Amino acid sequence: MTEPLLVDRTDAVATLTLNRPAAMNALDVALKEALRDTLAELEADRSVRAVVLAGADGNFCAGQDLREHVTTLQEGAGRPLDTVAAHYNPIAARLAHLAKPVVAAVRGMAAGAGASLAFLADFRIGGPSTSYLMAFAKVGLAADTGASWTLPRLVGHAKAVELLMLAEPVRADEASRLGLLTRLVDDDEQVLPTAQELATRLAAGPTVAYAAIKRQLSVADAGTLTDALAAEAKAQAICGGTADHHAATLAFVNKQKPVFEGR
Repeated sequence: MTEPLLVDRTDAVATLTLNRPAAMNALDVALKEALRDTLAELEADRSVRAVVLAGADGNFCAGQDLREHVTTLQEGAGRPLDTVAAHYNPIAARLAHLAKPVVAAVRGMAAGAGASLAFLADFRIGGPSTSYLMAFAKVGLAADTGASWTLPRLVGHAKAVELLMLAEPVRADEASRLGLLTRLVDDDEQVLPTAQELATRLAAGPTVAYAAIKRQLSVADAGTLTDALAAEAKAQAICGGTADHHAATLAFVNKQKPVFEGR
């Protein structure tokens, strides 16, 4: 059988490719479990310092595999949306809190939970074919996989309401304008290489500081100024004790290029 999730480790970058191209990389149980468990492994793998999330062939991810979901509904076994707690929530939490940069290579369609996965990344690279569709309401569902949290932070509350309730496609140019893409390249064939190039750059950077920045922003998004200041003090205490900070400071005063080791 073809693996539903391909994992490539090149130097300090792990590229995870959703690999169900015949189904536009829709998320069935096997793929969701593979993604959830692989993210847990990467969290603990110190040799991996950045992650790229991509889809096989011409699409990123069409979201939940509705053919599989229909079977679940018809069988009537258990609650059909148990997958949210079992799969989507753990995946979203792992991506959002992963202590290393995540870059999404969003080529083609990213719909429903597929779009939600992209929004959880720290950076999103797209091309002319990139299109988002918050498809949940089209099948009578609310948002999941963190979209109710990420989308307002990316586009604002009012626009998030529009995208989720009207469920209309967002093409590449508009996605870039709204902030749903970090970078829009001219050629679809450059989406993945550009994402991997950025991930390689990030992997060579101060990854302890990057992880602290992600934690800071998470606190600041939901908290008060007092919360943010406390998080900043804690982060700087951690970063200030790293070998990376000491070496980079010395390199700066000596007008040398710093080398970061992630410790």
